[in-house]
Amino acid sequence: MEINFKNKKLDSWVREAVDLCQPDSIYCCNGSPEEYSTLLNGLVDSGIAIPLKKRPGSYLFRSDPSDVARVEDRTFISTLSQTDAGPTNNWRAPDELKKTMLTLYKGSMKGRTMYVIPFSMGPLDSPLSIIGVEITDSAYVAVNMHIMTRVGTAVLNKLSTNGAFIPCLHSIGSGAGNGHWVCAPIEKKYIGHFLEDDLLWLYGIWSYGSGYGGNALLGKKGLALRVASFLAWRKGWMAEHMLILRLTDPEGKQYNICAAFPSSCGKTNLSMITPSLPGWKAECIGDDIAWMHQGADGRLYAINPENGFFGVAPGTSCATNPNAMKTLKGNAIFTNCALTDDGDVWWEGMDGKTPEHLIDWTGKDWTPASPTPAAHPNARYTARAVDCPIICKDWEKPEGVPIDAILFGGRRARDVPLVMQAFNWDHGVFLGATLSSETTAANIGVVGNLRHDPMAMTPFCGYHMGDYFQHWLDMGDKLGDKAPAVFYVNWFRKGDDGNFLWPGFGENVRVLKWICARVSHKVEAEKTPIGLLPKAEDLDLNGLNLPDAAVKELLSPRVQERSSEAVSIGSYFSTFEKRLPSRLRDQHRIFSQCVLGKLARS
Repeated sequence: MEINFKNKKLDSWVREAVDLCQPDSIYCCNGSPEEYSTLLNGLVDSGIAIPLKKRPGSYLFRSDPSDVARVEDRTFISTLSQTDAGPTNNWRAPDELKKTMLTLYKGSMKGRTMYVIPFSMGPLDSPLSIIGVEITDSAYVAVNMHIMTRVGTAVLNKLSTNGAFIPCLHSIGSGAGNGHWVCAPIEKKYIGHFLEDDLLWLYGIWSYGSGYGGNALLGKKGLALRVASFLAWRKGWMAEHMLILRLTDPEGKQYNICAAFPSSCGKTNLSMITPSLPGWKAECIGDDIAWMHQGADGRLYAINPENGFFGVAPGTSCATNPNAMKTLKGNAIFTNCALTDDGDVWWEGMDGKTPEHLIDWTGKDWTPASPTPAAHPNARYTARAVDCPIICKDWEKPEGVPIDAILFGGRRARDVPLVMQAFNWDHGVFLGATLSSETTAANIGVVGNLRHDPMAMTPFCGYHMGDYFQHWLDMGDKLGDKAPAVFYVNWFRKGDDGNFLWPGFGENVRVLKWICARVSHKVEAEKTPIGLLPKAEDLDLNGLNLPDAAVKELLSPRVQERSSEAVSIGSYFSTFEKRLPSRLRDQHRIFSQCVLGKLARS
């Protein structure tokens, strides 16, 4: 096996990986379309990939039933001090985790090809981009990385002889699988992030035993959030689990918006929204991750570090997200979806009549009478961002786009209004830090319980969450009066009958219109103890035929009803102990006094 990389560190690291994992051959990805096709043809020949007759250039994969989602309880932040990882992360000491994983890696690639994947998170010409190199024994990972990142020779040229990169080592392991998909049993799955400065550049991200999604595509959650959030904290920028959306109003004024939502709260749908209001135009810049920095003019700018979309398929339809459906017409990869008899994919929630017969995600016959879903609830699609019909012309702008507003939102049935604006940056950080969403049937836990997920970053923050909150406050201090306005939205409020009061999807542009009006200082807001709310007459409801009672309920702050939440927040904040910023303690005290009726905002 010939190994000859101009970058000395890369050459040395690859040689060490070969000695450790003992592959039969080694291949360095060049990023070309021909390479992508060759890799996929090989996966088809081996029986792993199924070509889809109805979707040109598209393929279906089926994972092992034990390897279908992120394995958060097997994901570790490895710092010298456990305290620095914080209470929201799983921690392992670096020496202990290295010893365990080195034993697993030894000989793990025997009989396989080792793929070396040089990749860039962010456009290659952006000063915000970060280069990584992933070593893997999975061709499935290689083709997905082709879509999700910028891969190939151009990255190596950028790296040159002594450029820095994040090393990412991945192996599917030597466990059993479903005949085609190999993975290790859950107790041998590990994803380690070595996040002290020296350890990061030496070891980076190690993943063993899973070939699925963010467990294996190490540029995504591993580098773009866990590692990047750590680097952003150290270097004064922000790496956030946020979509980036551009809205243009009928007069041609543009607004760039970042938004953070926990799972099952409509994040992808909002990133590709089809506005229901005439004259409003939406453009997608990113659906999942935003890297933000302060520009020369003092404003906050954001780039999307990814090159594609890795979205949840079930529930996606022409009714919920027509632009996603158009994106998926060709050149896409589908994982754990059902297969139709005429060679297409299908999932629950898709448009049209349910087929009378399918092959389900496990490869078995399925009919509407079957007791299990045809597609796995976490079935995924991988698609190129450039194939999105509303991708923004500025989505790869090296310096990013200036952000006008930041949105937080969760699934709250009763106590949170449709939309409210934070009084100031500190209050906005408090809203983000106390972001919570009610569990659904798809979540672990009792349905309706509140699950805390600050800034939608609980699984992805690479360091102590208390320090993360302080970093948000520090960024606000740095941005000053040029900081984006902060809002909290809730599409999921229900009436007494248990039905949703707000139609959602494309109608959410009506809320965004009010947000844009607030950013432009075109409308006044109603001051309440918990935030600034719309006046009913300033919310464009033309054509919705919403009853006055429903509108009143949607905009009701329900201040007194949130006293139990004040207690819950206090309990949650206590887990961060002395590293919780005092300014958030102050915000919690004010919130508690307001909901208990002991204080009115002046």
